[in-house]
Amino acid sequence: MKFVIVDRDGTINVEREGYIQTPEEWEPLPGALDAIARLNHAGFQVVVAANMPGLGRGLFDVAALNAIHARMNKQLAAVGGRVEAVFFCPHAPDEGCNCRKPLPGLFQQIGERYKVDLSQVHAVGDGVRDVQAAVAAGCVPHLVMTGIGAPLSTNPLPPEFPAGTRVHADLADFATTFIAEAEATAKASAASTLQTKLP
Repeated sequence: MKFVIVDRDGTINVEREGYIQTPEEWEPLPGALDAIARLNHAGFQVVVAANMPGLGRGLFDVAALNAIHARMNKQLAAVGGRVEAVFFCPHAPDEGCNCRKPLPGLFQQIGERYKVDLSQVHAVGDGVRDVQAAVAAGCVPHLVMTGIGAPLSTNPLPPEFPAGTRVHADLADFATTFIAEAEATAKASAASTLQTKLP
């Protein structure tokens, strides 16, 4: 299986101060749902990894979170896309867990669940915690400039961003670049295999 791990707020949907607490507050970013559908059609499973400190702080409950994700999934289905699963950290920042990004726990859970080599997985987020968690888990880090956590400057990136972080305007830009590179790699691999088989 081929996977892409994607952050939620600021990457797939509009990020709001005070957290998204109801389905009505969930609003996709332009082109983001289509980007997920294009990744799916290119053979990639998309898994969401997100911090949900609003749960730990009692601002909303799991039923509300499920309703928010039902809205997301319905809108995704309408454009021919789907999210394989949503992995989330339910803890408040002061709870000392291992799953709150920038720690790698969520990514490791995904690797264990799907028996996937995380070094082959690309991960996309809008802030430094997302890319730090991705690198800590061994994933390839990508940054999109659509959330509250995006840096003001990307040339160069601020020093807290891991070396090798790739920058994209948004999730649609990431999907276009990533799919093109994956297709080019697959073609090169197929050509190499064919050449090997020729007498």
